Amino acid sequence: MPRLLLLSNSTLPGAPFLAWPEAHIRDVLGDEKGDLLFIPFAAVTFSYQEYTDAVRRVFANWGYSVHGLHEQTDYHRALQEASAIVVGGGNTFALLNQLYHNDLITLIREKVRWGLPYIGWSAGANVACPTIMTTNDMPIVKPLSFEALDLVPFQINPHYTDQRLPNHGGETRRQRLEEYLVMNPGRPVIGLPEGMLIDVFESRITLKGNGTAFLFQSDSEPVPLSSGADLSHLLRP
Repeated sequence: MPRLLLLSNSTLPGAPFLAWPEAHIRDVLGDEKGDLLFIPFAAVTFSYQEYTDAVRRVFANWGYSVHGLHEQTDYHRALQEASAIVVGGGNTFALLNQLYHNDLITLIREKVRWGLPYIGWSAGANVACPTIMTTNDMPIVKPLSFEALDLVPFQINPHYTDQRLPNHGGETRRQRLEEYLVMNPGRPVIGLPEGMLIDVFESRITLKGNGTAFLFQSDSEPVPLSSGADLSHLLRP
């Protein structure tokens, strides 16, 4: 059965890389000491190898072995043999573009639906959704489609905040998500602030972390959500 951990972000200000979600990640992985497969394709201003090495160091401290997908000669075989998939943040369009380019969408979807643990933050959480249409990123490349892995039946907006900069006339994040819902009325969106995550275990979806998330749905006001909120009702019938 599906096991996913979808994080808004990897790092909080003043804290080490992946420190805040450590307990949640280790809870998902448990005593599994097999090879974790890291997908670094969201990296743009730094190399896939730099990204993989940073993730590898953190997971090694927890007792887990990590291999970068780009380090493998056969991507499909690496996914077939992985004990879990970890997908890093960065640029969502770049990430999805590479998943399509390497023909990985269907295989990842099937493996996760059959129980392979999936951990993703920021862009890695975006691509777990039906589409990437609620990402905050610039479309610096053009993927084959906006359709993504479709591992959960709702959209996520990572790094969610409704703050408005002084003397700034641009739309707030809430306004942008309301625009999305006008054009896509049947697809709920979770505005996920930094320091929060969505834990999917079998047929249960739970909000965890510190902060207040928001559930955006068509023709209704955003609903504030606290840690521990049960979001299982968002599953498709």
